[in-house]
Amino acid sequence: MFKRHFFIIGAACLLGLMVVAAVFKIAFSDGGAGDGKGPRGPGAGRGQVVAEVVAQRREFADQIRVLGVARGRRSVNITSNTTQLVTQVMFADGQAVAAGTPLVELQAREEDADLIRTRAQLENAQREYDRYRILAERGVAPRVMAETAETALKTAQAAVAAAESRRGDRILRAPFAGVLGLTSVTPGTLISPGSVITTLDDISGVRVDFPLPERYLGVLPVGAPLTATTDAFPGEEFNGRIALLDTRVNEQTRAIIARAEFPNPGNRIRPGMMMRVAVHQGRRQSLAVPEAAVQYEGQGAFVYRIARGETGATAQRVEVQTGAVEGGYVEIVSGLANNDHIVASGLNRIQPGAPVSVEGEAAQRRAPTKGGARATQAARP
Repeated sequence: MFKRHFFIIGAACLLGLMVVAAVFKIAFSDGGAGDGKGPRGPGAGRGQVVAEVVAQRREFADQIRVLGVARGRRSVNITSNTTQLVTQVMFADGQAVAAGTPLVELQAREEDADLIRTRAQLENAQREYDRYRILAERGVAPRVMAETAETALKTAQAAVAAAESRRGDRILRAPFAGVLGLTSVTPGTLISPGSVITTLDDISGVRVDFPLPERYLGVLPVGAPLTATTDAFPGEEFNGRIALLDTRVNEQTRAIIARAEFPNPGNRIRPGMMMRVAVHQGRRQSLAVPEAAVQYEGQGAFVYRIARGETGATAQRVEVQTGAVEGGYVEIVSGLANNDHIVASGLNRIQPGAPVSVEGEAAQRRAPTKGGARATQAARP
């Protein structure tokens, strides 16, 4: 029983000593911080330590950035205008062809028979005309018979031409020079009107159509330079120009369709690629700050300007109007003046009007104090 009371008393004494030690530690720590000689040193309690940046003028490139889709200079789907069987495929996938190259031949039994018939009629009409012409010249047959035979000859010639045209329609040809796409058509395939046999694209150059706001019509004429990028070739820019502007402005979007043209050496750009087009308007000087110094809230933006006074520096929230963003800097249209000092980063840890301590200034305040302390200690006997 005595031993139990002894242990309880001992534990209570130990707990009391721990409490007293904690009180003394807090008291001495506060005292050191208050007189500027404790472990926290000078400047403690003066607010959040922040990095500082100066708002200065910087060069910006005026650009309009829009999205567009790449198209070939000329593009077409090769289709048939009739339902018929394919008898011969005369091209390979991805082949480059010239204008007029035969691609596919369709079954043409009726057309072949019609062509044989009309040619036979033409031969007969030619013989009749030659006979009546000779007889009319000799005066044996009336002149009107020769004229009738001539009319029949011309009719037969027209019939042959029509038959040859119908037979020619059974051979599908390339309408212009370009590169053929993939196909699944083989001899024996039944195709119908509108069915795509293959594609043909002239990709020696590409065009990109994109919407251009109407307010830029006066500053972006035909021939204005532009650049484009695509995800297929990251970090690479393609240079082109505005080749044509549409004749009408869309009443709903208040934009006009602009057509850009780009050279395509090596056929690297393919039709259908998404292109990010940047239209250049020139370069200008404007006030700018780093992106990290700007905080966005709703539709607006703000920065913290460092205001210095007799009692120290404070962070003042300033609403700003931003412009272009380029190279890690944000254009400041209004709200700041040249050479204003603002908080460079960590804006989410600062409250409006709160005291702050600039990193460089805090280091300068600590250096003389430490040197003075060392000098005092050296002067003591």
